[in-house]
Amino acid sequence: MRITITGKNYKTNKHLEDTIDKKLDKLGKFFSDDIAAKVLLSQERGKDKIEVNINAKGAQFRTEQVGDDIYECIDKSIDKLASQMSKFKGKLQKRYNDNKSVRFEAIPTPEEEIVEEIGHITRTKSLDLTPMAVEDAILQMEMIDHDFYVFINDESDLVNIVYKKNDGNYGVLETKY
Repeated sequence: MRITITGKNYKTNKHLEDTIDKKLDKLGKFFSDDIAAKVLLSQERGKDKIEVNINAKGAQFRTEQVGDDIYECIDKSIDKLASQMSKFKGKLQKRYNDNKSVRFEAIPTPEEEIVEEIGHITRTKSLDLTPMAVEDAILQMEMIDHDFYVFINDESDLVNIVYKKNDGNYGVLETKY
């Protein structure tokens, strides 16, 4: 696992980086190939904050934890990521129902680019939109823990957005030319 640790207004040390490396390496059991993890450490209102983003051949996993102790935040992040990965792999196995080992390589790889602040835009993400079913888009949205997900509908070949409604159901925004 390739791990990139960045501190934003936060001083890291060798012990902290070794702890993060050791704990994230334990998540390698969910993957058959080399994956990339981005870790951002910062301080927010006097509390330690850790954000972890893992891109595993298109499956994205994300967690954000805030607390008084950074090591406690790391443990909570690892637990949450392990839960997300286990849940995702179980859903894929259930969906494809062939009892074969599910590999993350079959999932297309979106690319994410973070740009420094420009005016009021604080982050820009670049996505490789790939055709997928609405159900797959919902699954991806849940795995990255967002309220919406942009994708190309494999039935209409148009850009769609799936979103989570306040009542727990989902909605789909379909584009037209």
